[in-house]
Parts: sequence; structure tokens; C-alpha cells
Amino acid sequence: MVMNGDEHEDRDLGLRERKKRQRHQAISDAAITLFLAKGFDRVSVAEVAAAAEISKPTLFRYFPAKEDLALHRFADHADEAARVVAGRPEGAHPLDALRRHFLAGLDRRDPVTGLNDHREVLAYHRLLYGTPSLVARMYGFQQRSEDALAVALGGGIEGALAAGQIIAVQRVLALENWRRIAAGESAEQLYPEAVAAAELAFERLRTGLGDG
Repeated sequence: MVMNGDEHEDRDLGLRERKKRQRHQAISDAAITLFLAKGFDRVSVAEVAAAAEISKPTLFRYFPAKEDLALHRFADHADEAARVVAGRPEGAHPLDALRRHFLAGLDRRDPVTGLNDHREVLAYHRLLYGTPSLVARMYGFQQRSEDALAVALGGGIEGALAAGQIIAVQRVLALENWRRIAAGESAEQLYPEAVAAAELAFERLRTGLGDG
């Protein structure tokens, strides 16, 4: 099969995008390995660049701030709630779609839900929640989630209010799961209570936000 010029261009763009993502991931993985071994504040950007075998200017083209190196794993989730709402079946209520998505995340032990007791995930969460600058930066990602979700919910003050409550609920649920696992509970032990808490939270959202 012979491809025309547009198809060649699309393929080249797709290849470049994949390579860019791979480079992002490789740099972030190198950084997180160092952060976990030495502590976030004890690792310099120069050390990360050296470990990733790139220059500091190149690193900053991929990651504008040092904190972004650690939070790259959250980047793909910044508009996740908005994607769930936008892609829900016709006639489905946004809260129902978001509830099903969160419950599915609990079921597969998605680290974003906090319900994951894998050793490396726990170490990463300790790094994240134990570093004030990372916690502050994470709120920026959550703001992006709110903004995207507000648009998906129709925009305006109603969309903004709903998005703020939904993202806050998901954050509280995930943080509570992580705290309990960090205190010694296993994901398997906690799962039934995590599901019950999520069901309660989304029911409270529905009660407060209504069915409109």
C-alpha cells in the first residue's frame, strides 16, 4: 500500500510523539529512582540530568520545574475525570460514570485511588506526601483536573462548583486509603471499606448536587 503525503506526515508526527513520551517517562523514572534513594530535597537537577544522560537545558525543556519530575505520573490523570464524563454513555449521569470509574480503579488497585500496597507505590506516596513542595505542586494538577471537569460538566459557576466538589471527594478518598495502608492495613483488607466509603461519598455528592 502506498501512503500519500498526509499519511506520511501523520505517521511521522505519531512517531515523534511516542518518542517524546518515552523520553518524558525515562527522565521521570531516573529522577524518581534518585528521589526515593536520597530524598527529593537532596537530589539536584544536575544529578537527574546526568542519570538520564541529558543536559540540564534539555531536561528543562521536558520538565519546567524539579517537582514535575516526580509528579509526571499524575500528568496523564489531570483530565481523567473530564474524559470519563465526556465519554460516558448517552443518557448516563456524570456522577454515575465517575462513580463507576472510581470503583473500577479500586478494583484494579489503581495507585491514584490510594488503594495499592505495592512496596514501590508506598515508597512513592511517602515521598509525595512527605515533601511539602510536591504536595503544593500536586494541588496544581488537581486544579487542572477541576478546570477540565468543569468544562465537561457544562461550564459556568454550576460546572465549577460541581467539579470542585467531585475532585475534592476523590482526593479525600484516595488520601484516606493511602493513610490506612501506610499505617499497616493491606489493600485486600481495606478494599470493602474503601468501596463503601466511595459509595457513600458519591451518594452524598448526588444528594448535594441533585440529578440535573
